[in-house]
Amino acid sequence: MKKLRILLVHNYYQQSGGEDVVFESEKKLLQDFGHEVVALTESNRHLEELGNFAAAKNAVWSLNAFNRVSELISRKHPDIAHIHNTWMMFSPSIYYALQKHSIPVVQTLHNYRLLCPGATFYRDGKVCNDCMKLPLPLYGVVHKCYRNSLAQSAIVATMLSYHRLKGTWHDQVDFYITLSEYAKQKFIQGGLPANKIITKPNFIDYRDMHAKNNRRYALFVGRLSPEKGIHILVKAFQSSDIPLYIVGDGPDRKLALELASQNNNVRYLGHVDRASLEKVYSQAKCLVVPSVTYENFPMNILEAFRSGIPVVASKIGSIKEIINEGETGLLFHPGDPDDLITKIQPLWQNQAELERMGSNARREYEEKYAPERNYQLLMDIYHRAIESKK
Repeated sequence: MKKLRILLVHNYYQQSGGEDVVFESEKKLLQDFGHEVVALTESNRHLEELGNFAAAKNAVWSLNAFNRVSELISRKHPDIAHIHNTWMMFSPSIYYALQKHSIPVVQTLHNYRLLCPGATFYRDGKVCNDCMKLPLPLYGVVHKCYRNSLAQSAIVATMLSYHRLKGTWHDQVDFYITLSEYAKQKFIQGGLPANKIITKPNFIDYRDMHAKNNRRYALFVGRLSPEKGIHILVKAFQSSDIPLYIVGDGPDRKLALELASQNNNVRYLGHVDRASLEKVYSQAKCLVVPSVTYENFPMNILEAFRSGIPVVASKIGSIKEIINEGETGLLFHPGDPDDLITKIQPLWQNQAELERMGSNARREYEEKYAPERNYQLLMDIYHRAIESKK
């Protein structure tokens, strides 16, 4: 297979998350298979240097990013460009620079930003699809869905509206990658061309599974925020005798701290580095994912599968697609702490069932989410995009 020169583009958020992990993992994957990777990155931490007006203008159309990409193309002559995130420093202007030079463009849709200004389909404690009802995402402005700010929500809505009307999403991207079939159907419903959307899940590096002994607690790993369902986790475990470890940080950190202070079975570990996190997974009996809105493709589920532990999760969005009910985990009604405990309690008391599901989870990882399989899927997409340009 011909080795490619691949331009990878990614805009880091101010707070690191799963998208950053996927970007770094795919970059390393491509390099490990001998491709030349040209990485172009930015960070929203630089927004303060621009000032409010310039940052707003930049988010809609960045002339600087357009020129940077054009200059890079003239020097490096990439075979293909793979975009992970353009918000906010790059802006969609870079698609136009790439198409001007006939560079095939692939875009991974890590979240629902193109359909929802808040990117989560979550508002006021419940799932919200209001912006799918109108041609333009006006509800997102009215409800201040981006950072609870009218001004910043207006910037997101302006960017989305301008590029919808301009036809950017239809004309300037050759193929989109969605992380699940659920997400694919959601984007088709939102107006993206179905013939340009290909499903490829996330992956994580291979690791030998740790020994199954000394597994002793249920585990939550993720951002402590309303849409992740930390409040559901708290209600479910506040009277439970099942040991629970909570890893992560975010606006709902206080809820985790209060639960840990009131229940001797609960420990809040806060932020944990990647190396330490593997040890935390190795001693867990199961992972709990209580999300209350549509997840795209939670990396913590893959980490659990790799560690050989089952997942007890909300039956919502792509999660119900990733978890094979009764084989790699269990699903409970979203937002229902009683159903969560009802599902996890008997599983917790059945060591043989925990081990069976854990073994199935590990097998699922090896068959679907290990690097080699994902590499083949990614290269198929790249070659389709390159052929489409000829």
